[in-house]
Order: sequence, then C-alpha cells, then structure tokens
Amino acid sequence: MEFKKYLTEQCAVVEHALARYMLTEEGPLANHIKAMRYSLFAGGKRIRPILALAAAEALHVTTDHLLPTACALECIHTYSLIHDDLPAMDDDDLRRGKPTCHVVFGEAEAILAGDGLLSFAFELLSHPDAQQGITPDAQLRVISIIAKAIGPVGMVGGQSLDLAAEGQAISFEHLRLIHGYKTGALITASVQAGAIFGKANEKQFAALSQYGTQIGLAFQIVDDLLDVEGTTEDLGKTVGADAQRKKATYPAFFGVAKTKVMAQEAVEAALTALEIFDAKAEPLRALARYIYERNN
Repeated sequence: MEFKKYLTEQCAVVEHALARYMLTEEGPLANHIKAMRYSLFAGGKRIRPILALAAAEALHVTTDHLLPTACALECIHTYSLIHDDLPAMDDDDLRRGKPTCHVVFGEAEAILAGDGLLSFAFELLSHPDAQQGITPDAQLRVISIIAKAIGPVGMVGGQSLDLAAEGQAISFEHLRLIHGYKTGALITASVQAGAIFGKANEKQFAALSQYGTQIGLAFQIVDDLLDVEGTTEDLGKTVGADAQRKKATYPAFFGVAKTKVMAQEAVEAALTALEIFDAKAEPLRALARYIYERNN
C-alpha cells in the first residue's frame, strides 16, 4: 500500500473531525479555549486516533462513528503533552516546533488547558455521534478502557513513576513498567477502542491488544533513541533532555545498537500478532514499521 498517502489522508480525516468537534474561541471563555486549541492544532502525527481507525478497518468496518472517540484520544494525548512540558514536570519550552503552551499562555492557563482537553475528551466519548453503530455496553467498555489507560494505573501513574525515577538507579523491569504505563497504555487502548467499534471477537481483540502492547513498547524505545540521535529540527523539541535529567532509558541500559535491535523485535512481535488478519490490516502493519523508522 502507499502508506505515506494513507497516513496523509487519515491525518486529514482526524484534523477535519477535530475542527468539527472542538470548541471555538468565542464568548467569555475564548482565551481558555484558545489555549486548548493552540496545543491541539499545533501539528502532530495523530498516531493514536489513526491507530483506532486502522484497527476498525482491519475488521472490515467503516470508521465514521469512531471519529468522536478518535478525537477524544488526541485530546487526551495533547493534554498529557501540555502537562509533561510544565516547569513542575519536564520543563520544556518547545513542542512540535513551537513554544509550549505554558510559555505562550502562562503556567496556570496551561494547566487549565490540559484539564479542559481531558474533560472535553469524555464529552466526545459520550457524544451522540459516538453512540452510533455500537451498543451501549460496548461504548461503556471503550470509555472504561480509555479511562483506565490514562489514570493512576496508566499514563498518569507512569508519569509519576517517571518523575520519581529521575536521577535514581532503577531496574530494567521498573523502566519497562514506567514505559508501559506512561506511553504504552494509551496506545494499546487506542487500538482496543478501534477493535471494539469493529466488533472484534475474543481472538481478534486479544491479537489487536498484543499488537498495541508491542507497538507501544516500540514507540517508547524509539523515543529514547531519538532523544540521543535526533535533532531539535526534526523532533520539534529539545533533544538530550533525558540525559540532562538523568532519566533511565533503553540506550542508557543497553547502548544505541542493542536498543535499535530491541525496537525492531517489538515491531516484529506486533506484526506477528496481526497474522490472523487479512490485507485490511495492512495499515496497521505499515504503522508498526513507521513507528520504528520515524525520525520525529
């Protein structure tokens, strides 16, 4: 398949849906909504919503009714970036090639912009459009999976562990736990959401969940590599930050060469998980390869 074309087209679908559903800068809350929109529309690969759409496509299901959920996933991801960049967290001034939200709008408004995006995500997950083509029980299952993936035993918990581990000697098992919570959980949940909208059976859901787990691992490993080998121009954020903060990373544990092998092994495991699917899953296969080959 022409993956670059597919990625461009799907990104445009997500952008159009975000523009359709997102609040506009009007009324007394205009500045607050402006801060939310600033980070949401600052660019980005839209990987999580595209993964959800591709998972449903792999099950031969059209994806129009999945768009509010896909947009919710991007709102959640953007909220996490806004909060990660705060002075109390990673203290970054650059994201997606632009000044971070707290640099432009101030720290307090950045916190509220992140809170607003997180709350708005659950409006989208329960939007009337998100109720089409899916049973109430299935919709509730999607909401539950996403809520768990981003909460204390998911993304938020992973960020807490990550901050606590800075400058500390931790085990590799603890590093994997951090990565699994902080990055992997939402990526896996994105794939699972698409699987549920696609009416996956038990075997298909398990296979797609394994795929999500493995590409989540690959994504974080490659992120660690890019912080060592990437450039600020390509990444749109400051490189070398992990070493400056004395964070445990895959390259710090294993060196660059072995880390690349581990990333490739995770991608291969993801591809193996998709063996039960036909050509409709080719976008998922291409996404796994893209995650390994990306430079930002």
